[in-house]
Amino acid sequence: MHVRYGAPMKLSLPVALAAALLLGGAGAQTLVPFKNLKLPFTVSLPKDWLIMDLGDGLAGVTVVSSKTPPASMIRLLYAPKNGKNTELKQEFRNFEAGVQQSGAKLKLYRGRNVSYGGVRGVEREYGLSHPKGNLRLRVWFGNGAKNLYSFQITDTPERYKTSNALFSRVLASVRF
Repeated sequence: MHVRYGAPMKLSLPVALAAALLLGGAGAQTLVPFKNLKLPFTVSLPKDWLIMDLGDGLAGVTVVSSKTPPASMIRLLYAPKNGKNTELKQEFRNFEAGVQQSGAKLKLYRGRNVSYGGVRGVEREYGLSHPKGNLRLRVWFGNGAKNLYSFQITDTPERYKTSNALFSRVLASVRF
């Protein structure tokens, strides 16, 4: 498993859903600094989690809690804006449309404006129902000076409270 960098951002929901449903879950975790000079941010990630390449060509890092089903998954992705204006509400519309195209259904639980590491963004929490099972997601789109950021946690509804708390700690460690 390895991380791929430099591709434009697109959401590969079917691949991410399959990975979340097929791999193992989160528990109490120690965060450790993740070092990769290609990332436009620094972050601390759960110590025993595995870096995973989902083969979707997205720039950033994806980590999973286990190789055994089902997994908690954190994705910290970015895409260069190349001088373009980014509308975060449109990014969420695109995300939600991608979910619908995959055959899944979303239920929005909450949304809010929030900043991480000094970058302003919008965050939403969803319930997702899919023929392969149900998931909970927390998705943050951030509008940085040079990059669009998409950070998310995906987990089973049963473990979401624990993994979401861990994700909050990860987000608190992000520095741009």
